[in-house]
Amino acid sequence: MSHPSSFAIDVPAALVDRARRGEAGAFEQIYRLFERPVFTLALRLTGEREEAQDVLQDTMLKLFDRIGEFRGDSPFWGWLRQIAVNEALMRLRRRGRLPQTEEAVDAELENHDVMLPAAAADAALLTRALGRMADATRSVLWLYHAEGYTHDEIAGLMGRTPSFSKSQLARGTRKLRELLKIEQELSHA
Repeated sequence: MSHPSSFAIDVPAALVDRARRGEAGAFEQIYRLFERPVFTLALRLTGEREEAQDVLQDTMLKLFDRIGEFRGDSPFWGWLRQIAVNEALMRLRRRGRLPQTEEAVDAELENHDVMLPAAAADAALLTRALGRMADATRSVLWLYHAEGYTHDEIAGLMGRTPSFSKSQLARGTRKLRELLKIEQELSHA
């Protein structure tokens, strides 16, 4: 099972209302609450610290510009997370780092175990292993396991089919297991 998103921060309605009215202090509080989750998500999707910092800034600028669009019918954190995901994926698309063609799904991949290996709990090992993966694969793994998105939701975000998401998840999980095993062996040597 996936863990709750690091974005799952309860934001008081009064704080959102103050931000809607343009109060700088309210925006600063929201920025401080979400700076780390946005940066972490962006880093996991883009794989690069500089790009993650750019995504953080772009996300917060969009928050500032679009706070009036937040209707309050879902949690604020979910709305902001969606902006961050869109910003990160848009950045990858602009740089041609998300593949443009649909990949066929092998039957063996469809049935592949998609649980993360136990070693994934070690953040340093996980970070190194994810850094060695293709952008699309890393993004699917993170969105599915860390953020709790469904295959249908990931497909919609990436402009693909659910089969693409399932395929990337299966391949990525298999690759992650291999990389984490190698990294663990190296760190114990």
